Order: sequence, then C-alpha cells, then structure tokens
Amino acid sequence: MSVSGGTPIDWPALMRAGIRGLGLRPSDFWALTPAELELMLGKPSGVAPLKRNRLDDLMSAYPDKTGDDHDG
Repeated sequence: MSVSGGTPIDWPALMRAGIRGLGLRPSDFWALTPAELELMLGKPSGVAPLKRNRLDDLMSAYPDKTGDDHDG
C-alpha cells in the first residue's frame, strides 16, 4: 500500500509513532485514517481534499450501477 504520491507507507514507523509515541491502543491506531494519524502527529499537511475535477474523474471511472441491481 502507498500514499497518493506513490510513496510506500512505513507501517512499522507509523505504529511506533502511534502506539508508543502517542500511547494509542492498537485497535485505536488501526481505526484511524492515515490523514487522522498525520494530524495527531502534528504533520503540517495531510491528504489534500478531493476537488471537483477529481470527483468527476472518479464518477466517470466508477459510475453508479443502473437497472435491477440495488447497489446502495
């Protein structure tokens, strides 16, 4: 798994920072998103918010199903 820029996630370092550094329980650590963990660790910037043009790209790539399927 990697972050949006293609950089691999260093899970051991993040686990040390979250569990040992912040004192999180493992279940609390794994319940966080990477952006939430970065915020808690005081990183100046997290994941950029989704902009309209990217949302449009995703909607085109993964359109809602139509027809008899009840997909949500």
